[in-house]
Amino acid sequence: MAAEKPVEELTRDEATRELIVLARVIGQANTAYHAQDAPELSDAAYDALRQRNAAIEARFADLKRSDSPSDQVGATPREGFAKVKHAVRMMSLGNAFTDENVVEFTARIRKFLGLKPDDRLDFTAEPKIDGLSLSLRYEDGVLTQAATRGDGEVGENVTDNAYTITNIPHEIPGAPKILEVRGEVYMRHQDFEALNKRQIAAGNKPFANPRNAAAGSLRQLDSSITKSRPLRFFAYAWGEISDPLAKTQFDAIQHFADFGFSVNPLLALCRTSDDLLKQYRWIEEQRATLGYDIDGVVYKVNDLGFQARLGFRSTTPRWAIAHKFPAEIAHTLLEDIEIQVGRTGALSPVARLKPVTVGGVVVSNATLHNEDYIAGRDSKGRLIRDGRDIRIGDWVEVYRAGDVIPKIRDVDISKRSPDSKPYIFPDKCPECGSDALREAGDSVSRCTGGLICPAQAVEKLKHFVSRGAFDIEGLGAKQIEAFFDDEQLPIHEPDDIFTLQARDAKNLTKLKNRDGWGDLSAQNLFAAIAEKRKIPLNRLIFALGIRHVGDSSATLLAGHYGSWQALEENLKKATIGEGPEWQDLLSIDGVGAVMATALVTAFHQAASRASIDRLLQHLTVKNAVIASPPGSPVAGLVVVFTGTLKQMSRAEAKATAEKLGARVTGSVSAKTDLVIAGPGAGSKAKKAAELGIRTLSEQEWLELTGSNP
Repeated sequence: MAAEKPVEELTRDEATRELIVLARVIGQANTAYHAQDAPELSDAAYDALRQRNAAIEARFADLKRSDSPSDQVGATPREGFAKVKHAVRMMSLGNAFTDENVVEFTARIRKFLGLKPDDRLDFTAEPKIDGLSLSLRYEDGVLTQAATRGDGEVGENVTDNAYTITNIPHEIPGAPKILEVRGEVYMRHQDFEALNKRQIAAGNKPFANPRNAAAGSLRQLDSSITKSRPLRFFAYAWGEISDPLAKTQFDAIQHFADFGFSVNPLLALCRTSDDLLKQYRWIEEQRATLGYDIDGVVYKVNDLGFQARLGFRSTTPRWAIAHKFPAEIAHTLLEDIEIQVGRTGALSPVARLKPVTVGGVVVSNATLHNEDYIAGRDSKGRLIRDGRDIRIGDWVEVYRAGDVIPKIRDVDISKRSPDSKPYIFPDKCPECGSDALREAGDSVSRCTGGLICPAQAVEKLKHFVSRGAFDIEGLGAKQIEAFFDDEQLPIHEPDDIFTLQARDAKNLTKLKNRDGWGDLSAQNLFAAIAEKRKIPLNRLIFALGIRHVGDSSATLLAGHYGSWQALEENLKKATIGEGPEWQDLLSIDGVGAVMATALVTAFHQAASRASIDRLLQHLTVKNAVIASPPGSPVAGLVVVFTGTLKQMSRAEAKATAEKLGARVTGSVSAKTDLVIAGPGAGSKAKKAAELGIRTLSEQEWLELTGSNP
């Protein structure tokens, strides 16, 4: 990754390569942090990587990957716990790292809502607790279920463990019939220190930090262990609720306190960006004396009516943001440099470090970006670190820029051994031995082995069974790796998954008789595979791993075409750059020429088409269903907005239309049902008139949909 290079200076090729590495590194960090309670990176390092990924995607929207970190929340729930589907998805928060980011956040809110400069807009500000998210469900005032965040949609059932946390009420007099209280499980510093003393005295490994201790304690299969751990809970949000608690965020949190929950005493109301920043700095000053870990301040729009209008992006609310504290630095020994091969064949160097605590998190590896970065130069040959290269055995400066793999900023030459030698970047793939070539102008070396390279083939299959794709219970990354290497029951491409049971029946050594398997686990796997023979259209599209087509893009494509047959027919007929099928593809709001080219190319390649055809022989693809409120007057219609909207912003108009079940596109075609034209409408309004498409003014649209702001 050319991480030292400003995003605005990246070329398209550099951006593409960096997004590949970012997706892999952030994905590994999500799993380590959320699923394994063993973070590899600090919060600061993780945030910086996600921030850079988002900045690159904002500049090169059409390069967004199928495994983009922007579409991820948390990680897949850990095996061993029953799964709980959240009635209301548990979202993550967008991040702010500078004062300017906070000012932009408040300005963006005002613009979306169409507020005037003197219109009142309040925010709440509260510490961001560094713990584990938990959702508590109360029915008729009784605690019936507790679940972790998981991947945002499905979490782990930890009800028995939640009952042992002393400041979580078991019953709430006067609560709504259904109330989901959400907050953070954490551990105070003094309790953490006492716990680690007991761990050491018992001959057990001490915990790395309070967050790890809290997460590991809550996610115990034996609730008696959880009960022995000093966990606490702060309430700060809600999920499903049968009756509203209040009209504002602040008052709703006060209701939580009335119900007996602990709420953060530093919660405050603010009116302006300056107020938010003052509160941020005041909380930062208190950080060392709070007695528990925080990693920033969360700002939320106070008016719940405004929150409802602002709504959500794919994984984050528009009405809230986390203002993170600055990164931290440490020094340690670089013990080795290892090369990892990604599913696109890119060779990525990773520094293996003598473990060091950076801002409360123990880290043992860091990204080294690419061959040039190790050598002390950027992709254009210019010196970085004054030309100091990085060598095995060096003492290096490590900094947290987010919370995934940290970065190496510099090298202490004064501590370098006289026997050290420059690192020679490999010219062979460490996975398959094929030549690793670096093309002119490219900062990344790539394996030429293609499908014979196990790193690439396995990663493609892992993507196929990943959370947003087929998500087959019992067939995760480890199982894919095992089946890929299996001589009797190999899985080398997706259709092999759906012939697994039939091939097992013909084998002398049955799966149920192998190490790690039994009759029940084998039958459960076959049943899970059979269950996914019926697959929603958007999941199939995403699972195919077509370049630039992410989870959100797959949903857009599914909503536009409705069925696999329609999508396939259009893409088979499409010609890149011309024709009605090409124009229809580009009319989808969010699909650009690069993504469209990737889609058409994939469906025109004989090898990829043959693989897809083999897969489809085993599947029933479920048509896309566009949810809309009962009686929506625009459900299923294709809508285009053009010109200037005066009563609501373009973003709010689009969000409202989609909420009502309409499909918003960016261009007018014969498939368009309705055009909403404001002042200044030009070619789109003219084309609508030529095609005889119904055209409404903004006021007529508001009256039709009943969405007057």
